[in-house]
Amino acid sequence: MMATLRRYLVAGLLIWVPLGVTLLIVKFLVDLMDQTLLLLPLSIQPETLLGFRIPGLGLVLTAIVVLATGIIATNLFGKQLFTIGERVLQRIPLVRSIYASVKQVTQSMFSSGKSFRKVVLVEYPRKGMWSLAFQTGSGANEVQTKTGQEIVNIFIPTTPNPTSGFFLMVPRDDVIELDMNVDQGLKMLLSVGVVVPEHNKAALTGKQARQGS
Repeated sequence: MMATLRRYLVAGLLIWVPLGVTLLIVKFLVDLMDQTLLLLPLSIQPETLLGFRIPGLGLVLTAIVVLATGIIATNLFGKQLFTIGERVLQRIPLVRSIYASVKQVTQSMFSSGKSFRKVVLVEYPRKGMWSLAFQTGSGANEVQTKTGQEIVNIFIPTTPNPTSGFFLMVPRDDVIELDMNVDQGLKMLLSVGVVVPEHNKAALTGKQARQGS
């Protein structure tokens, strides 16, 4: 009887806990986007004009602004307009460096879709402790020349927030490539190790056999 109740309780938790966490995250994002409306003058804020508050309006307006910006940026007039704006930013000493770096990272992540190429293991933060990381590219020619080693660029995300982390340049011999794909690696990081992808032992056995022959 107790075993049956425990099984039902666990099954219910497996449904409600992810759903509850998802709803909390969505609510947080909606409330955060609503705060962007506070940047408008009080006289033209939606609550003042309508007389009541519409939850999530900030999120809708933010999506509309981003979409409209994309539409403008993809036509000829918009491209010329943004080109002029970028030239102005490039004349400001500190701003041009920040803008250029952020733009390059953004284009890499959203345009190519290959910012994370492979899931790897590296000994970090010390020997004997392993961290999950993503290979983002090959090391710069200058770095490889001066170190005399083949260098790879890796990114070690923080958990459970993978948008921050550490960028390291590591010798290829110190990096272990994993069979899991990038999506599986991200799920493992976001779940702080709770969701672990199943390893294909049969494929590994066949791979080892081919290497031995």
